[in-house]
Amino acid sequence: MKKFTRFEGRLVPLPVDNIDTDQIIPARFLKTITKEGLGDQLFYDWRYDAEGRPKPEFILNQPRARGAEILLAGDNFGCGSSREHAPWALTQFGFRAVISTSFADIFKQNSLKNSLLPILAPPAVHAALFRAVEADPDYRVGVDLASQKLILPSGEEVEFPVDSFAKHCLLEGVDELGYILKQEAAIAAYEAQRAGTLDTTSALPA
Repeated sequence: MKKFTRFEGRLVPLPVDNIDTDQIIPARFLKTITKEGLGDQLFYDWRYDAEGRPKPEFILNQPRARGAEILLAGDNFGCGSSREHAPWALTQFGFRAVISTSFADIFKQNSLKNSLLPILAPPAVHAALFRAVEADPDYRVGVDLASQKLILPSGEEVEFPVDSFAKHCLLEGVDELGYILKQEAAIAAYEAQRAGTLDTTSALPA
């Protein structure tokens, strides 16, 4: 994993509530065990017609979505079944963060483990962002994970919550296993100290 750094990005508005993981990445695409190609299958049933041709009216097929790094979604994003392929597809498309007023818990945890930052915004801020990006498709906001702030063009800063352990892993660019491996020296020292305090002979049968 790469370290999650502060960035400024354009928003892609998708004002639909209760988007579930089967809409994010349909179940028929879950056979793969790699992330490759999942960006093309993101929102597949909304994005393509029956012949597999892109629907020009869908936001991800429009020029404004190219290079955008933040998805501005409706409420209760990522509900439904648990599938790690959902954040995989979003990151493969190029998204680094998703802004919503609420996220399904499993989707949120899967996202944090895959370098996709779920940003919880207050309803008033969330609505204002939709209005702003509607007025200006090139509207940009800054994302600073270290300070847990969304930075608006006006200079206003909006704080958002993040689990402290997940934040540490994102900023360090490690997953849970990587975090444990970084503690290898401390673990070895503890095991050596513990072994020295054990009386192995007392555990032997008489």
